[in-house]
Amino acid sequence: MSISNRKPGQPKEAPTEPFKRSVASCLKAIARQPEMEITFAADKPVLTGHRARLPEPPRKLSANDAAILRGHADSMALRLACHDESVHRRHMPDGDQARAVFDAVEQARVESIGSMRMAGVANNLGAMLDDKYHRGGKYEDIRERADAPVEDAVALMLREKLTGRKPPRAAQKIVDLWRDMIEERAGRDLAKLAFSVDDQKAFARAARDLLVSLDMADEMSPTQDDDSDDDKDNDESDDQQNEEGESEQDSQSDKAEVEISDEAAEEMEDGASESSEGPTSESEEDSDEADSEEASEAWRPPQSSARENRAPDYKAYSTKFDEEIGAEDLCDSEELTRLRAYLDKQLSHLQGVVARLANRLQRRLQAKQNRAWEFDLEEGLLDPARLPRIIIDPQQPLSFKREKDTNFRDTVVTLLIDNSGSMRGRPITVAATCGDILARTLERCGVKVEILGFTTKAWKGGQSREAWLQGGKPPNPGRLNDLRHIIYKSADSPWRRARKNLGLMMREGLLKENIDGEALDWAHKRLLGRSEQRRILMMISDGAPVDDSTLSVNAGNYLERHLRHVIDEIENRSPVELIAIGIGHDVTRYYRRAVTIVDAEELGGVMTDKLAELFDEDAEPIAPVKSKRRAA
Repeated sequence: MSISNRKPGQPKEAPTEPFKRSVASCLKAIARQPEMEITFAADKPVLTGHRARLPEPPRKLSANDAAILRGHADSMALRLACHDESVHRRHMPDGDQARAVFDAVEQARVESIGSMRMAGVANNLGAMLDDKYHRGGKYEDIRERADAPVEDAVALMLREKLTGRKPPRAAQKIVDLWRDMIEERAGRDLAKLAFSVDDQKAFARAARDLLVSLDMADEMSPTQDDDSDDDKDNDESDDQQNEEGESEQDSQSDKAEVEISDEAAEEMEDGASESSEGPTSESEEDSDEADSEEASEAWRPPQSSARENRAPDYKAYSTKFDEEIGAEDLCDSEELTRLRAYLDKQLSHLQGVVARLANRLQRRLQAKQNRAWEFDLEEGLLDPARLPRIIIDPQQPLSFKREKDTNFRDTVVTLLIDNSGSMRGRPITVAATCGDILARTLERCGVKVEILGFTTKAWKGGQSREAWLQGGKPPNPGRLNDLRHIIYKSADSPWRRARKNLGLMMREGLLKENIDGEALDWAHKRLLGRSEQRRILMMISDGAPVDDSTLSVNAGNYLERHLRHVIDEIENRSPVELIAIGIGHDVTRYYRRAVTIVDAEELGGVMTDKLAELFDEDAEPIAPVKSKRRAA
C-alpha cells in the first residue's frame, strides 16, 4: 500500500508536477540564477531577464516529449550563462539578413558550449532541434536556396563543426543546399568561429568576418567595440546591468524558438496563461526582437543615410497578382461567425481590461467635446462667481460670461495591423480584440476608424515568383511576392456591420509574410483621400519587413530601405500623423513617434494612451520610449 504525504483537503498533485520541478531546478542550476522565476504554459517558450516560460508538458509524457522540453530549458539556461548581451549588441550588423546569421551563430555557440560539456544537454538540444525542423514538414520538399534559410544552414554547420553532431534529418536539405557555397566562401571563417567559441568578443569579430565573406558587407555597420579603456568601462557597466536582469535576446533567426517577451499575462488578469492555440497553427517563421530599457538607451541602430531613404530603386516585378480585398470576401459568413466566436472566447478575460482602458479614452475624448465658457466679457450671462469683488469694490464693472464650443476637429484613425506569420497566436488575437474595442469606442465619440491588415498571398513568393522564373530569372527583379491588403473595416462602415470581419485574423493559413513599406504607403494614400481635418495612422507590427522570395534575389536591406523611405515621406511631407507600436520589436529605429511593448497584452493600454495623447492638443510630442507599463 502506498502512503501519500498529501494533507486532507489538499488537491491532488498533477502527474507532471515532479518533472516540472526537476526541469526548473536544472535550468536554475545551469543558468546560475537560483532566484529565477519559471512558469509553464501552453504558449511558446519565453525568456526575459529572470523569468522563463516553458511549454506545458502533456499529461502522458513520452521520453521524446521530456527531451524536447528539457532542450528548451537547456537552451535558455545556456543563453543566460554563456551570453553577454552588451557584447552581442555592439557587434550586431544592421541588415535583417546579416543580423539573422549573426544571431543564429551566437545561439549555436552557447548551445554548443553546453553540448560539448554535458552529454545529456547535447541530447536534449538535439531533440529540440529535431522537433523544430520536423514540425509542419515545410523543409522536406525544398529544392532551391531561396526556400532554405541561410542563417539556419550556417548555424547547423557551425554546430556540426563544434560538436560533431550532424544536422537534424528534417533540416539536412537546408544544409545540403548551402554547404558548398558556404565552405567555398567562408570555410576559413567557420574555422575561426570554432577556435574562438569560449571568447564571445573574439567570436563576434569572427562572425562579422564571416558575413563579409558571405557578401553581406553592405548590411554591416562599424563595430562599436574596441579595446580602449572607455569601452572596457562600458563593458563593466553593461555587465552590471545584465546582472540586474535587464539583459534580453535580440534574435531574428529564432534559433532556439525562444521568443523575447514579458510575462504580462499575469499582470492583466487571472487566467491569461491559457492556451492561445485554436484555428491558428504554430508560426512557420518567427522574427521576434526585444531589448531592455537600459539597452535601448545604450545602443540604437544608426539611421539610414539620405540616399537610402530615397529608395529610388524599389520596384515590384509584377503587380497584376496583388490583391486588395475585403475580409468578407476571403471566407464565407458562416466561417467568419465561427472565427469571431473563437476570438471572443480566447480573450474573454482580457475584454474587461481593455474595455476599461477604452472607457477611460472615451471619457477623455468626450470631455474635450463638452461646452466651455468665456469669462470677463462685457455682455452675456452675469457671472455670479465675480459678484463678491463688486461688493468689495463697487467701482468694479459687472462681469459676464458666454458659452462656447471647444475646438474638436473632425478626425479619422486608421489601424494598420501586421498580418505576418510571426504574429500568430496571442499577438494577433490581442491586436484584433484591441482594434475591435477601439473602433467601438471611437465611433461613440464621433471619430471614424478604419482597420486594415497586410500580408502576402503565398509563402516565399507566389505567382510573381513563378512569372520571374518563367522569364529567365532576370537580375534585380524587385519585390517578388504577391501582396494581400485586407480591409477589415472601412472608415465609413459602422462597427456593428464590420465586427465579425476581425475574426478573419484567426483563420489558419491567412498570416504569411510582410512587406511593410508598400502596406504603409497603401494605408497612407487611403487616408489622404479622406475629407476629415485630422488624419491619424497607427501601425501595429512585430518586426521589420520580411519576404524571403524578395530578399533572396535583392540586397538584404532592400525592403527595409523602402520602409524607411515611406516613413520619411509621411513624417516630413504629409499631413497624416503617424505613430507605430512594436510588439517585441524595436520600431523606434524606424519611426519618429513610436513605442515598443514587450508583450502583446500591453497593446490595449498602449493604444489607448497614445491615442489619448494625440487627441490632447496640449500634450507633449510622443517620445520614442520603451513601454514597461502594466495594462490594468
